[in-house]
Amino acid sequence: MSIKFRLTVMSFLQFFVWGAWLITVGNYWFATKQWSGAEFGAIFSTLGISSIIMPAITGIIADKWVNAEKLYGVLHILGGLALLYIPQVDNPTTFYYVIFAAMLCYMPTISLSNSVAYNILKSNNYDVVKVFPPIRVWGTIGFIAAMWITNLTDNKASANMFYISAFAAFALGFYSFSLPKCPPQKLISEEASFIEKLGLNAFKLFGTYKMALFFMFSMFLGGALQLTNMYGDVYLSEFAKVPEYADSFVVKYSTIIMSISQISETLFILAIPFFLKRFGIKQVMLISMLAWVLRFGLFAYGNPVDGLWMIIMSCIVYGMAFDFFNISGSLFVETTTDSKIRSSAQGLFMMMSNGFGAFFGGIISGILIDKYFTHDGVRDWHNIWLSFAGYALVIAILFAVMFKHKHNPDDVAEVTH
Repeated sequence: MSIKFRLTVMSFLQFFVWGAWLITVGNYWFATKQWSGAEFGAIFSTLGISSIIMPAITGIIADKWVNAEKLYGVLHILGGLALLYIPQVDNPTTFYYVIFAAMLCYMPTISLSNSVAYNILKSNNYDVVKVFPPIRVWGTIGFIAAMWITNLTDNKASANMFYISAFAAFALGFYSFSLPKCPPQKLISEEASFIEKLGLNAFKLFGTYKMALFFMFSMFLGGALQLTNMYGDVYLSEFAKVPEYADSFVVKYSTIIMSISQISETLFILAIPFFLKRFGIKQVMLISMLAWVLRFGLFAYGNPVDGLWMIIMSCIVYGMAFDFFNISGSLFVETTTDSKIRSSAQGLFMMMSNGFGAFFGGIISGILIDKYFTHDGVRDWHNIWLSFAGYALVIAILFAVMFKHKHNPDDVAEVTH
């Protein structure tokens, strides 16, 4: 098999493992187990905590002691064991700790998979900038395929979703041992302080008003990034409680409807160069925030029959909301930080959005939905989505007013060519 094909298989399985349960776990939690919303919010906070503490630690291990592809394989096998145990769990507290163990193993593999791919491509004299993106697209395809399989096998609310995920994790874990060797690079200096080794030296950027503002907005918007992953499938599935919608396509194939979001994500990546060139980094980030308002607002007013177009439009808008923020934010960091701490600054951006943002977003949304929007076990989805839309709108307005950044076409030249 060619190197590119082998890395494509790796990328496909990497996100298949996640897609098998991430979007549908809410159905398992609320419909099958009938546990509370406040506790469910904590489940998604494990993604945030794991994103904060694990990538830097595994990065140091792969840099100093263990081949990256072997560490990658071991983490997937350990994560697969945790996923395999989940169906035996019969209370939300134990569920939290088991899924936390799975995420401590899984979240660092996202950056490790990139490191492994870059390392193998470079050692085989490939142009990473040209060759890697088409390989990475297969990750999103893997995520979508897993969602479809979970839905079409009638497992969107059953424990089998975790077995599907665990099987893929084991397959990827053992497969990764067959990949070309990625020995420790030893790029981290022995003289580096503990703070530098963990990539925390970028925290000094908080001393600059503009950067501090950027990272705070990253965290606040990061709180919204996982909300539709957490609740979208549950929302569509719960239309089954309304007699006129109970037998609709949307209720039966809610996960497939939700997968339009991931399809949109792959397509909007192609549009980013045009938007960056035309509007600049700040405007593209603002477009992303307004797209989140639309994402939530369209869900608030949609339904499976005459409002189906709103649900589908919401899923299409998701691609713009998600991609524009992540890529323009990453580009802002790239063009405004010193080269010595650039990779640490990128890590800090991810930590603020996917780490602290996802953590607080998961915990707080679960508590608010349980306390204010759930009456006698019935969730008021219209007002849940409107409150999320209002939150995104407030962030967008504050960002537009407070964050000053002049568009310089040279900053985005590399992306737009």
